[in-house]
Amino acid sequence: MKYALYLICLLLVSQSVSAQLFSKEKILNQENFDKQRLTWGFFLGYNSYDFKFEYEQDLPDILVERTGGFNVGLISDLRINDYINLRFEPGLIITQRNLQYDPLYFQGQDFNDSDLLREVKSTYIHFPLLVKFSTKRINNFKPFIVGGFSTALNLSSNQDNPEDNSGNEFRTKKNMLFYELGFGIDFYLYWFKFTPSIRGVFALNDELIRDVDPNSPWTGNVQSMQTRGVFINFTFQ
Repeated sequence: MKYALYLICLLLVSQSVSAQLFSKEKILNQENFDKQRLTWGFFLGYNSYDFKFEYEQDLPDILVERTGGFNVGLISDLRINDYINLRFEPGLIITQRNLQYDPLYFQGQDFNDSDLLREVKSTYIHFPLLVKFSTKRINNFKPFIVGGFSTALNLSSNQDNPEDNSGNEFRTKKNMLFYELGFGIDFYLYWFKFTPSIRGVFALNDELIRDVDPNSPWTGNVQSMQTRGVFINFTFQ
């Protein structure tokens, strides 16, 4: 369903974008859009999340299988000047990562195949505060870069669950901090502004909740576990 949505979005703008980039027409759409002090919008998107691990001992890496997720949220954009905007983009992010452990982590212990796999489901309420740096508008498009910081509340963290991996519960922290960097292009269409963008998110804090057993095969060798991911967002304003 989400891939069909992305395809529809691309088809909606392809004809207009083609005319703006490759024709000599210079009719400006939404000519006064960037003169507004405050604008609003929403976004839909796709995400792919990963974990970056640091280890205590030299054992095989924990393999991370990434699965695609979904983003949706709102946008408020404050114009600072012709080239700088301050943006707040609260949203809901749903994703999943599967961790595959090597049997060496369980050396000397009894284990089965299910112990080698942990599913980490995450539902983030995401609050990014970003600064957008744009070029001068060229006909009906305007490239930009964006960066800033964000915090997120993970509703699926299991942080307060008294069970740990010995009870088949992989736990992560509720509250996360990130820095974000990305780029995109604003396309000024006849009725609205459409913006495809790509953004990377990188955690600043360790997300892992350790098991009670300090020698746990799932958490004992992990020095830090930090989220990193990529967003592909489609914005409508």
